[in-house]
Amino acid sequence: MTDNVSLVSGVAQRYASALLDLAEGDGTTADVERDLTAFQGMLAESEDLDRLVKSPAFSAEEQLTALTALLDKAGISGLAANFVKLAARNRRLFVLPDMIKSFHALLADKRGEETAEVTSATVLSDEHVAALKEALSASTGKTVNIAAKVDPALIGGLVVKVGSRMIDTSLRTKLNSLKFAMKEVG
Repeated sequence: MTDNVSLVSGVAQRYASALLDLAEGDGTTADVERDLTAFQGMLAESEDLDRLVKSPAFSAEEQLTALTALLDKAGISGLAANFVKLAARNRRLFVLPDMIKSFHALLADKRGEETAEVTSATVLSDEHVAALKEALSASTGKTVNIAAKVDPALIGGLVVKVGSRMIDTSLRTKLNSLKFAMKEVG
């Protein structure tokens, strides 16, 4: 499994790096970033689109036809649209979500930014997000962007991932630790 993961991440990195080079050469980096973010949002919202992208049951032609119509309807054009279509033509569409993440990571690195994945039990207020950004920026020395997710199973607290570091202050983890400690005592 690890070999497949590293293979996929290697392909994603190569495609993302080539796309960033092209976008910087054309001066369309902001447009590509906006369009890929929009497409990433569409993927997150639509199970059908996610299935189209990840399923080997669809031919490259079927994927390309469907995606071309979808991209046109969404107003995604230029380099980003051509990138998505190239992934479909090359039967690499299943790697597209990782390619988009890699593109964003490369771009953030060039800008001296870091993205923190923050999972909370409820939606964070704007004030909490701002305070978290400030604290994480001070800690890392970089501008930190927050990618927030909600997981009610956490019960309370936060799970924060920045690079390879993770801070878990969730109530679920604390309760699990307590339960484990109680088993050892009993």
